[in-house]
Amino acid sequence: MLHINNLHAFYGKSHVLHGVGFEVKPGEIVALLGRNGSGRSTTAKAIMGLIDCKGHIDWKGQPILGKKAFEIAHLGLGYVPENRDIFPKLTVHQNLLLGQKGKGQGSRWTFEDMYQMFPRLLERQHTEAGVLSGGEQQMLTLCRTLMGDPDLIIIDEPTEGLAPKIVELVGEYLKKLKDKGISVLLIEQKLTIAMKISDRALVMGHGSIVFEGTTAELNENTYIRKEWLEV
Repeated sequence: MLHINNLHAFYGKSHVLHGVGFEVKPGEIVALLGRNGSGRSTTAKAIMGLIDCKGHIDWKGQPILGKKAFEIAHLGLGYVPENRDIFPKLTVHQNLLLGQKGKGQGSRWTFEDMYQMFPRLLERQHTEAGVLSGGEQQMLTLCRTLMGDPDLIIIDEPTEGLAPKIVELVGEYLKKLKDKGISVLLIEQKLTIAMKISDRALVMGHGSIVFEGTTAELNENTYIRKEWLEV
């Protein structure tokens, strides 16, 4: 579904990604792990056309490198950024409405699905998003992205700053996305949630992939965990 090869990315003259390559298959949850500054978020931005990069990024067999972010989104890629980027002066319902592409016809997701997934959003549907708690904003950002009916969702640090109960809830619903045929590229620091729900794991260090394998293989690889993951 998503195939990346020899990807290099830049912030001005700063060379951040160095030949990154991996793939995400249909219906798969892949965890992209690593310490802060390893290049995980930059990889997500490169896929979504938000930074300068070179190399090869293919989506369903078609090259997307060089396309604008909105064009990439309309091809079926969804992106949940680390900073959430909700519209603070709009209500919860209005934020969800803005997530729709076209008129929402034929989408796998409805407003009712979102409110059933996270009943707290139903309670706050007429509330301005800017006054929501961090956990509620994370729920809203995830749901707003799903309203665009993506085939792959890239979600950056979804559990950052969330209470343990909300972390478990987000993990449960990420697993349920597979039931609707949605692939997930999960960018995380917390090994617990990533290892629990992912099919495969990638580990980044200094802008490169230093490990790729199953979560079981990563769990057994004490060198990678100690050198590139554990603080």
